[in-house]
Amino acid sequence: MADICFMGAFLGGLFSFLSPCVLPLIPSYVSFITGISFDDFKGGDKAHIRKTTIISSLSFIAGFSLVFILLGVFSSFVGRILIAYYDEIRIIGGTIIILLGLYVMGVFKIRFLSMEKRIHLKSKPRGFIGSFIVGLTFAAGWTPCIGPILGSILFIAGSSGSAFYGFKLLVIYSAGLGIPFFLTSLLINTFLSHFSAIKKFIRPVMILSGLLLITFGVLFLTDSLTFLVTLAPESLEFQPGKGICN
Repeated sequence: MADICFMGAFLGGLFSFLSPCVLPLIPSYVSFITGISFDDFKGGDKAHIRKTTIISSLSFIAGFSLVFILLGVFSSFVGRILIAYYDEIRIIGGTIIILLGLYVMGVFKIRFLSMEKRIHLKSKPRGFIGSFIVGLTFAAGWTPCIGPILGSILFIAGSSGSAFYGFKLLVIYSAGLGIPFFLTSLLINTFLSHFSAIKKFIRPVMILSGLLLITFGVLFLTDSLTFLVTLAPESLEFQPGKGICN
């Protein structure tokens, strides 16, 4: 049986990509980091466009992944210090994850999470290092929609008290966000032609992601993730003092 928290982290990244503050702006981000206009995507030098898109997209993904992974390591380091308060952290964390799930579903609004926090760059620094820097700003400044999902994963990472586990969990989250971004950038023309149809599924996706957070929150709150993990092979079983997943 796969580790339920790793699976949840990957789905969290995927739902972050599909969120209403990320998915609609993917074409603009692809154009911005590559420096290629939508018209050139359709009729330019295909070999040059593909090479530029691949390298720029991977640089962008590396940028936001670095920030997320460092957050995971830091949260786990803090969790190690607070491991003596594991039960209190589990209860508070589970409650917050449930509330964030309800927020993502649109049941109520949390004002500071609804505010625009993106960092706008008037012009991208030149080259692939510039794409990396844009990735850093994406991760550092994009709190709406990504924030509740990412925050919930960081709570779980923090409960482990293991920097390496936090590293692995956020690598998987970043993969869930980065893989669809990379595929979309390669198929940007196809994405643009079908985007109107894709937008219809954004609301159901947010409801599903909210339900996923609520489910994890309830399991976290009741310490039931421990029971689920003990059903896994011995190498994945829960060990007291090491968090609910690792």
